[in-house]
Amino acid sequence: MQGEVLIRPVAEGDYPQWRPLWDDYNAFYGRADATALDEAVTAATWARFFDPQEPVHALVAERDGRLIGLTHYLFHRSTTAIGLSCYLQDLFTSAGARGAGVGRALIEAVYVAARQAGSPRVYWQTHETNTDAMALYDKVAEKSGFLVYRKLL
Repeated sequence: MQGEVLIRPVAEGDYPQWRPLWDDYNAFYGRADATALDEAVTAATWARFFDPQEPVHALVAERDGRLIGLTHYLFHRSTTAIGLSCYLQDLFTSAGARGAGVGRALIEAVYVAARQAGSPRVYWQTHETNTDAMALYDKVAEKSGFLVYRKLL
């Protein structure tokens, strides 16, 4: 029998277990090679989680002393609300943890953090081919109808 899943803020000692999840997440989105995601980006991302001046936060899912999932979110201003918006930027669970409610628990924990921060909304994006994740997202949120455009500079 597997133990309960604990959702908690990431701790500095979690790096050895967080990093493989982060690498797998980036590989999933095709950012695994060094040119796609420079090591400096990972180092800066990790450091931001522990800098109280940064609006970037991380939660992890832990079961039986092992990290099985992560989520990263940040708060930012908006021209359409006074309260800060919460952007759930990254969400990933290990292959063995999928379908067991870990992703939902991580999303719900971000909802709690956003409410505590006075944020009127949480939003995120996913790739149009990520149908497994979208099956969950359709249960815990609603589609905004907006499409994302970007230009790499």
